[in-house]
Amino acid sequence: MSSPPAGSQDGRAGRTLLAAAGVLFPDGRGRVLVVRLPYDRKHPVAVPGGGWEPEDHSPRRTAVREIAEELGFTPRLGPLACIDWTLDDDRPPIAAFLYWAEPLTPEQAAAFTPDAAEVGGWSWLTPEEAAHALPPRLSRRVSACLRAPRAAGPLELEDSLSVGHTLDHLTAGPAPEYTRLAGITLTGAAGPSVAAPPVEPPLDRDTYYATRPRIRAKARTLFTDADGRVLLVRLRPWSGPGGEEPYWVLPGGGIEADRELPRAAARREVREELGWECAPGRLLALDWLPGRTAEPATGRDTAVLVYVFDGGTVTDGQLASIALAEDELVEWRLCTPVEARALLSASSWARTAAALAARDRPGGPAELVGGRPAG
Repeated sequence: MSSPPAGSQDGRAGRTLLAAAGVLFPDGRGRVLVVRLPYDRKHPVAVPGGGWEPEDHSPRRTAVREIAEELGFTPRLGPLACIDWTLDDDRPPIAAFLYWAEPLTPEQAAAFTPDAAEVGGWSWLTPEEAAHALPPRLSRRVSACLRAPRAAGPLELEDSLSVGHTLDHLTAGPAPEYTRLAGITLTGAAGPSVAAPPVEPPLDRDTYYATRPRIRAKARTLFTDADGRVLLVRLRPWSGPGGEEPYWVLPGGGIEADRELPRAAARREVREELGWECAPGRLLALDWLPGRTAEPATGRDTAVLVYVFDGGTVTDGQLASIALAEDELVEWRLCTPVEARALLSASSWARTAAALAARDRPGGPAELVGGRPAG
C-alpha cells in the first residue's frame, strides 16, 4: 500500500534499509582496483567504498567521500555502473550503488595515502581474479559490471543477479570459487604484503548494523494510454503535515525492505492500488531524495530512494477494470504531460518526465537526485 509522507507516525518497521556506494577503478590493462579490509576476517577483499551517511546529498557523494577517507584522494566519477538490492538473513537489506571512475594512472596509484584502519593494502586484479577474490554477492555485482557493455548501464540487479533489461546483456553462469586473498599480492604503506595481520573491528557486527543510518524506498510504476497520457492516482488525505491537500502520484508506494525486492514491491503495489496483476517492465529511473540532514528544506527525516518501473501502454479494458484501494486512494486520472506537471510536485514531475524520456532510449535507468540528473 502507499505510504504516508515522512513525518507521519505510521510505524515504519521493516521499511528501512542500508545504503552504500562503491567505486570501480579500471586501469589501462583491463584490471580493477581492490582493497583489503583489515577488520574483516571473513570477507577481506572489497572494492573501495562504504556506507551512506545522512550528511551525504546522494550516493555519488557517499562514493567520493569514502574514497577520500580511505585512499586519500578525490576521484572523478563516471556513470552509475549498477544498482543492487540485496536481502540477507544475517544483516539488514541494502541498496548498493556501484560507480565507474576514470582510470587511474600509475602515478595516481603510487600517491595513495590510505587510512590504515580502513585499507590494509590494495591490488589490481583481472576480472577473473576479482571474481574469485571478492565475496560471492560482491563478486557477482562487480563481474556483471565488467562483463556487460558500458552502454547497457546502469545495470539493474536484485540479490546481485540480473533482472530487467540486464537480462538482455548477461547470461547466468556457474559461481566462481571463492578464494579470498589466495594468490593475491597486496601493496600498502608497509610495502608488498600477502598476509598482513587482521585488526579487531571497532564494533561487533550486530552493534555496527544497529547503529548504521537507514533510508526508505518506494516502487512506482509509469502507465500511459495510447495517447501518451499518464495514469496518476490521488492519495486519500491523512492526518499530518500537508495531508489535507490533494496529493497526486504515480501508482506505487513503500517497499517492505526486510521482506521483498523492488520488483516484487512494484507488482504488489499495483495489485493493491489498482487491482491489476502485472509484472514491472524496464526500470526507467532511480531517484534519490535527500533527507533533511543533507537538505534541510525537504523536511524528510531520512533519504528516500524511488524506483520507477515501466508499466507500458494500458488498454481501455484495463482502465475499466481499475479497482481502487479505497482506504488509500480517492481517484485516478489520465493526464497529458502538461496536466501531470500541474498536479504533481516539482520533484515528482521531474522524475516522471525523466522516466518518460528513458522509455525512448536504450540502456538502464536515469540516475536522479530530487528528480534532476545526478552528477
